[in-house]
Amino acid sequence: MTNPDVTRSSSTQPSSPVLAYDGDCGFCQTSIDRIRALAAPTLEAVPWQFLPTESTSPYLERLDREVLLLHGGSVLAGGADALARYVSTSRSPAYRALAALVRLPGIRACARVLYRWVSRNRHRLPGGTPACAVPPRGV
Repeated sequence: MTNPDVTRSSSTQPSSPVLAYDGDCGFCQTSIDRIRALAAPTLEAVPWQFLPTESTSPYLERLDREVLLLHGGSVLAGGADALARYVSTSRSPAYRALAALVRLPGIRACARVLYRWVSRNRHRLPGGTPACAVPPRGV
């Protein structure tokens, strides 16, 4: 789901973790914008298409399916776990508490199932377009 008009950076790795999301997906962009407006996380969220190629190329298939928390060329977390860690950097105690709740074992399992469903159906959700559809595995 990469946009051929997007110029990818080949600059150095970010010095702190960054939440990488699909900048070509309207639903993903809308979701990140809402999280930023409500929780104001201190971590940066960047479309993966704007990150250095060397930090994203090993994870392209995953990046088409889920947000990834990246640092130093490694994946720290993906999907619901990455979003929980992102929200946990909010200055708001309420959002930090919500993030901690989502990381509890039983709730985490439910959050992961819900995240996978949303990911597979994001092209049908508000802000989504046919371009947001997750490609079949191996494509």
